[in-house]
Amino acid sequence: MEDKVISAVREFANSINSGSKVIADMSVLIDVTSQLSLTSFDHWESLIRSEFSLALRESTPPRWKIWSKPTELLTWLDVISWDGYKREKTLRTLSGAAPNIFFFSLIVRRLNDWVPQVREAAREKLLEIAKATNPEVVVEALCIALSNWNSWGRIEEADKKVLLQIICEEQIADLLRSKLILSTSGPMPSLFSQLGRTPILDGKIKEIAGLSIQPTVRAKAFRSLFEGRIAWIEGRKWEWTDVRYCKGRIKPIISERKVNVQTPLLDLLKMSADDRSPIVRRVSVEFLIQELENLGVVAREFAEKFASDRSEAVAERGRFAVKKLEEVERVNAP
Repeated sequence: MEDKVISAVREFANSINSGSKVIADMSVLIDVTSQLSLTSFDHWESLIRSEFSLALRESTPPRWKIWSKPTELLTWLDVISWDGYKREKTLRTLSGAAPNIFFFSLIVRRLNDWVPQVREAAREKLLEIAKATNPEVVVEALCIALSNWNSWGRIEEADKKVLLQIICEEQIADLLRSKLILSTSGPMPSLFSQLGRTPILDGKIKEIAGLSIQPTVRAKAFRSLFEGRIAWIEGRKWEWTDVRYCKGRIKPIISERKVNVQTPLLDLLKMSADDRSPIVRRVSVEFLIQELENLGVVAREFAEKFASDRSEAVAERGRFAVKKLEEVERVNAP
């Protein structure tokens, strides 16, 4: 795939300096970048930046052959130029829809650029470009960004607010909720948590808990319903455990937002206890144990059901719940 990317970048650079076209031909480059696995985005961005810069130098005619100073043509690839001034100028010049997920992601990643003026330009243009771009492209790029932005050391709160504003756009929000429910793979539990920063999941968490294909998403949704909150990792910080020996650890910073849960506790227990995945049933039995004293006579029914579960991890917690109920009954016996 690297050879295809390099070839497409060089072809694009040659079309810029050919002098035969008013607009550079991006068709091959768009096709190739649409096939890239964006889990290795750093690699592809670095490769394309280097190859594009080299190809432009090689395809530019010597100065003595140029009668007048050529007009600078800024392209989508200039948002990753080595030159920070060019990155900023390109961002402020761009208009219209991003060609594909890769190019929209390039704009999003400028929110973590090492030049403050570039971050500011990206912040000002991102919403406009997002509104002009195919919503499905925007959603895929946002999913990639949201799974990585905790590691972005330069992104600011104002930058995050822009992304959250895009997330709250009605069509984008609908697609994100559908993605949570229908995706068979990918970091959907993490996406669920990050989307919890916004109100777009409010009133939909029960639906996500019942219909999501991934068991880990259903478990995450049920936990949020039981707890009445959605929690997410805001970032990470270093914490010293023993300064004398220079020992420490990276500690996650957890934030949360309360959610209004309309479903009664008993109904939540029934739904989660009957889930086909032991991952979800473990969450169910966990909250059964927490609420044993508040459930009355139905507590034993649930406890015995879990005690006979086909998953040993769930059954073990179920037996613990039965034992705890027996202890309470002995204490309360006349």
